[in-house]
Amino acid sequence: MKYNRIFLNHYFVLGLMFLTTTVCAQEQLSLQAKADLLFEKYEYYNAAQLYGKLSESKKVKTRNLERLAESYAQINNYDLAENWYARVAQRTDYNKNSLLQYANVLKQNGKYAEAKAMYGRYMEEQGDDDFVKVALQGADSAVRWIAHPGKVEILPFSDVNTPLSEFGMIATPNKLYYAGETNDITVGKSGMTGHSFLRLFSKDVNASGKGTIVSDGNMNDAKYHVGPVASSGTGDKLYVTRTNPDKEVQKYRKGGQKWSRSTLELMIYEKVGNDWKETAFPFNNVKEYSLGHAAWSDSENRLYFASDMPGGLGGVDIWYSDFQADGSWGSPVNAGGEVNTQYDEMFPMVSGNKFYFSSNGRPGMGGLDIFEAKVKSGKIVQVKNMGFPINSASDDFAYFVQEDNETAQKGFLSSNRKGTVGGDDIYHYANKKPVFKIIIEGKTFNKKSRELLTETNVTLYGDKREMLAKTLSNGKAEFTFDADKNSRYKILGERSGFHADSVSLLTAVPTKDTVYQVALYLEPIMEVGHKFVLENIYYDFDKYNIRKDAAVILDQLVRTLRDNPTLRIELSSHTDSRGTHRYNDVLSQRRAESAVNYIVSRGIERDRLVAKGYGERRLVNRCADGVKCSAAEHQANRRTEVEVLSY
Repeated sequence: MKYNRIFLNHYFVLGLMFLTTTVCAQEQLSLQAKADLLFEKYEYYNAAQLYGKLSESKKVKTRNLERLAESYAQINNYDLAENWYARVAQRTDYNKNSLLQYANVLKQNGKYAEAKAMYGRYMEEQGDDDFVKVALQGADSAVRWIAHPGKVEILPFSDVNTPLSEFGMIATPNKLYYAGETNDITVGKSGMTGHSFLRLFSKDVNASGKGTIVSDGNMNDAKYHVGPVASSGTGDKLYVTRTNPDKEVQKYRKGGQKWSRSTLELMIYEKVGNDWKETAFPFNNVKEYSLGHAAWSDSENRLYFASDMPGGLGGVDIWYSDFQADGSWGSPVNAGGEVNTQYDEMFPMVSGNKFYFSSNGRPGMGGLDIFEAKVKSGKIVQVKNMGFPINSASDDFAYFVQEDNETAQKGFLSSNRKGTVGGDDIYHYANKKPVFKIIIEGKTFNKKSRELLTETNVTLYGDKREMLAKTLSNGKAEFTFDADKNSRYKILGERSGFHADSVSLLTAVPTKDTVYQVALYLEPIMEVGHKFVLENIYYDFDKYNIRKDAAVILDQLVRTLRDNPTLRIELSSHTDSRGTHRYNDVLSQRRAESAVNYIVSRGIERDRLVAKGYGERRLVNRCADGVKCSAAEHQANRRTEVEVLSY
């Protein structure tokens, strides 16, 4: 089976696609035809908007749900992709490859048990598959790595990151370079991501604040993507990957339509006085393949790069070319099967005798994982996955070593893991050596019966909602996590048949080994008629729009509905007694409908949800009209409640 790649927007596997088709002047494309056209052009962001509208039909086509899910997966919105694939998997006329894509998305959302089940279902229907075997190995390994994370501190590079994407940071003696999207209206937009084409940014090594678009030479003058970049040790020679801006493209036909693909090429910029001299890497061949993602060896006599040129092992491979004494480049050599697989390897980096790269063709945690190897006698050997938290359930790539000595290794990596402020973000990493040990110990309970609840998924999140560790509560319903000083955590417990529970915790600066005790109480949802309150759902005064803090709670309910596909609920909104009965009825109904609409927007079928506003008709205390009550007593009545209608 040919692997259906899911990483197109990490700026290598595909350059840009263009479609030429003929439409009569009088002919207006239908919404369906427009959506299909955008999808075929790989404009996934734009296609998702139209397939979203088509999904609102009472008789929505399975094919439209599949394409909506795939569009979200291609732009790395894996939460929404999972929601829509969950609906696809409940139908009978799905494309069998959708099960594989669904399993991939579950894995990228860190749901390894669910992913394994879906991979198993796929193989039951399709037979053995090499990619699935690798994915299953990765899911098993990921569970072990997450339960025992490495002692590495990873922090977002807040000076640089924006709500757009930034990735591929490198350091020269004086500057940091990276690739990123921009709000500059003069830069064109990609229909694939809905954001601008990439540009090359830089900032002084020791300066604070955001980077600026590189204006030196004509590095950023290309029409499409520019970046990532590699550098010589002195910083006077840069190797920039870009989408070929010229009319030289791969051309082919499909279904009576003419297609072309603009591929990637590598450009070399050498500092000459105050200017930069531009030359093309001699092995670019934009009509035949893409080439980019360069990395120098420390000796600066070998340039590694990624390419899908003929002669590789499959997909995108890592190659190298040796710089000759006469100033020429040796013919490209494939780095070999120790590194390359039949899928994709990219983002090489060399530090001393260590070699780093990203791959989706080896057992890993999610999409692209970062791997470390050794360079011995010019050969790359002893490849190993760097584990968690260097890797996550998402895409992790562009590992760069800025400092490496006997006491620490520091540098940068890029990721679209949970907690990013943009699509891709840049992270600092560094080894950690705590003085005192801090442990979080806890137990999981059935909230209704107060009995111990074993085999519960428990996840440790950081202050930015990034996943730090994940485990199962054991046979005694116990779990433990290592923690850091002066850090804010959220601990989330989830289990099929239950609504999740979470607690927040702030650790102090310890003067000795310290243990924090927590308890999680999960609400059972298997009993028809059972009711429970969604805690901390707040609305602005006299408003019914969903606030960001309320969306976080509703997303937890979305996960419960997704994990329990037969669950059907009534979501009700309640007010306190202040205001007229009529006013409270209308406001509460609008709030309930707003919450339901939000849940539907996250991919849950509307017929599983009933919105009901009860106003002040179901008070939980004495605070009726005319009764003087405290603010806390009134707040108890202003609640959002869930009732199980069927399971």
